[in-house]
Amino acid sequence: MSDWNAAQYLRFAAERTRPAADLLARVPLDQGVSVCDLGCGPGNSTALLAARFPKARITGIDSAPDMLAQARSTLPRVDFVQADLRDYAPHHPPDLIFSNAVLQWLPDHETLVPRLARLLRPGGCLAFQVPNNLNEPSHALMRRVAADGPWSDLIGDAESMRERIPPAAAYYDWLREANCSVDAWETTYVHPLADAAAIVAWLQATGLRPFLAPLDHDMRAGFLAAYEAALEEAYPRRRDGRVLLRFPRLFVVARRG
Repeated sequence: MSDWNAAQYLRFAAERTRPAADLLARVPLDQGVSVCDLGCGPGNSTALLAARFPKARITGIDSAPDMLAQARSTLPRVDFVQADLRDYAPHHPPDLIFSNAVLQWLPDHETLVPRLARLLRPGGCLAFQVPNNLNEPSHALMRRVAADGPWSDLIGDAESMRERIPPAAAYYDWLREANCSVDAWETTYVHPLADAAAIVAWLQATGLRPFLAPLDHDMRAGFLAAYEAALEEAYPRRRDGRVLLRFPRLFVVARRG
C-alpha cells in the first residue's frame, strides 16, 4: 500500500510522534555517524533523529510518495529514499536503524527483525515500536462492521495485510540469537479525542486503509458511518465530552554486540 496520505496522517501528529520520542529516549547512543529512519512517513520521527544526532548522516526510507514529499519539504537537508521496506538494506552498516509504527505492515518478524539487527555496525542499535492494538475495540469493531455489511465480500480478510505482533519474549529470543542486548517494554497510551468521529479520522490514515481500499465512494461512506456508530457505543463520552482511545504499543531497543 503506497498511497498513504501525509495530511491525514499528520492530523494527529503530536500523538503519533510521542511514541517515537519515547523510543528514541531509550536509545543508548551518544552520537551517530549513520542513521536510518525505516518507514519515515512524513518526517515527524526523522525530525527527532536530526535533533538528537545533528552531525549524523540521516536517511529516511519509505515506500509512499506523498509521505516522502511531505518529509522532503519539512527536512530539505535529509536524504529521503523511496524503497520497498521488506528488503531494504543500507549501503554501509548504520549506527542506528529506527522504525516508528511501521514493522506491523511487514511479514515474518522472526526473519525480518534479526536481519535488520545484522545490518548494524558492531555496537549499533535497532530501535522500533509497533502498535499492538488489534484486540482493542477500535480494531475489533473494524472486523465486525466489515463482516456484517454489504461490503463484506469486497473487503474480505483486510486485516491479514497487517502482522499480528508477537510477544516481547519472542523478539527477545530472536535478537539474542542475533548477538544483541535487548530492552523491551510495553506502553498503553490513553489519548483524549473529541468524539468517535475523531477515532475514525485517526484510523483512516492507518488501520482502516485496507478495509476502505476496495470500496467505492458510496460503500466507503456507508462503512464509515456504521463503524462510527459502533465506536460511539464502545467509547462513551467522559464528563468533559471527550472520548478516550486506548493505544497499546510494543517497544524494542536492541544493541548489536
